[in-house]
Amino acid sequence: MANNQAPQGNHDPAGSTQMFRAFVEEAPQGRQAAAPSSSGPRIGLILGVVVAVAVVAAVAWLALA
Repeated sequence: MANNQAPQGNHDPAGSTQMFRAFVEEAPQGRQAAAPSSSGPRIGLILGVVVAVAVVAAVAWLALA
């Protein structure tokens, strides 16, 4: 197996590599948790379009009657 550790002469004093690896390992869990919340605005958008079409149809019906 390959050694994924940084060489001794290339020390990462801020630890950003370790933080990035931790972020990458946790990212799929975060996406799964955010997926249900993305359907909320989509449902609102669909309902808004349906209401707008109904209002336009009602106005057209009243104008022709």
